[in-house]
Amino acid sequence: MASLTQPDAVRRPARTPRAYAARVHVAASYRSSGADLPFGSLTARHGVAMEGYFWRLTDPDEQRVVIALVGVQRSRRGPWALAGLGAHPGRFWRQGVLMDALARPDGPGARAGSVFFGDEQRVVVDLAPDARLDVTLSDLRGWPRTRPFGGSSWFQMVPGLNQYWHPWVLGGRANGTATIGDETWLFSDAQVYAEKNWGSGGFPTSWWWGQASGFQEPDACVAFAGGEVSAGPFRTTVTAVVVHLPDGRLLRLGNPGTSPVRATITDDRWVLAGRSRSWHVELEGHAPTADALVLPVPLVEERRAVPGALEHLGGTTTVRVRNHGRLVWQGSSHLAGLEHGSLERAAAEAQRREP
Repeated sequence: MASLTQPDAVRRPARTPRAYAARVHVAASYRSSGADLPFGSLTARHGVAMEGYFWRLTDPDEQRVVIALVGVQRSRRGPWALAGLGAHPGRFWRQGVLMDALARPDGPGARAGSVFFGDEQRVVVDLAPDARLDVTLSDLRGWPRTRPFGGSSWFQMVPGLNQYWHPWVLGGRANGTATIGDETWLFSDAQVYAEKNWGSGGFPTSWWWGQASGFQEPDACVAFAGGEVSAGPFRTTVTAVVVHLPDGRLLRLGNPGTSPVRATITDDRWVLAGRSRSWHVELEGHAPTADALVLPVPLVEERRAVPGALEHLGGTTTVRVRNHGRLVWQGSSHLAGLEHGSLERAAAEAQRREP
């Protein structure tokens, strides 16, 4: 039987307990800033001010979308959670604030009391009798382990950023039920998308985001996120685009200099163009402002939520991908998520809608 220990000739020098403890402390301190080294565990708890988990289910056959989100905040008075459940069609939204919250330390997921639980196997939401979700997840297509960086690329190594972003599920199956108002929806192999966003400073002043499944090719998935990224005096505006092609290839554009993405965002249009040496991605999204949900964002130290973003659950997105100038894929989805975030814009829209 082969030995599981290394031969003496190649055995590493023994680490003293003090040296090992010091290395562990440095690694933990670095990660608690929000940063991760290449090949790091991006989805597990970091321990920063805000850690948000988001699941999006798309049912092309029934033309339905459900989103479930939970944000775990760490204020000086203790942790608290903002949980929400939304659906399309119907512009349905319910939310809750709880003072019992925990992000998972060893993988993706979080819980908020008995109201919300989500990980890579199941998502359960019980915000009210008319706002419930219980689905199991399977055959998830995760971010490739062979890639050293996640959705934020090398920005993930910068400590103390206000926001990091990582789409950790780019496909899969969801089965279960949702109670949306007075209707019960049955999901049978609905398409799955999931992401995590986290940071030390809450949300930027302005940001944009989108995700689309429900293309003619069920393996296609698109996501993007952009806004001002800052850490101390460092500030820059970036947009990242991720495309999972029907043939299985995964593209990620958005590195300044090598694969920049240009974004033009208005109240009802999202136009992105990204280019690297080999790839060119164009994305156009549109949806009328009147159809958007007004979603909340957390104020960490105040332990409350305020209107923060206008998000569409059933927008239209068209994507074109070229490789060395040759069109390799083009697709459209009418079940796209499209978001424009701004506290000022969201507050104005919420006030406009008041009776």
